[in-house]
Amino acid sequence: MSPKLELDSTPYEVVLNEEEQYSIWPTDLPLPSGWRKEGKTGSKQECLAHVKLVWTDMTPASLRTSRARTP
Repeated sequence: MSPKLELDSTPYEVVLNEEEQYSIWPTDLPLPSGWRKEGKTGSKQECLAHVKLVWTDMTPASLRTSRARTP
């Protein structure tokens, strides 16, 4: 583990956008436009581990939807 990650005491939250793309964001900053809270908060390391676990398909939601409509 990186010493930098070990020293980071900033609380983070997992966020996602309309395309269901994930990221993490410091909890003390306002969310950027187009992003919403996913529900997980914790250390940077915990949030990144959660993103790795839940973001199994990196295809944007709009592309997945258009592919589903194509016969």
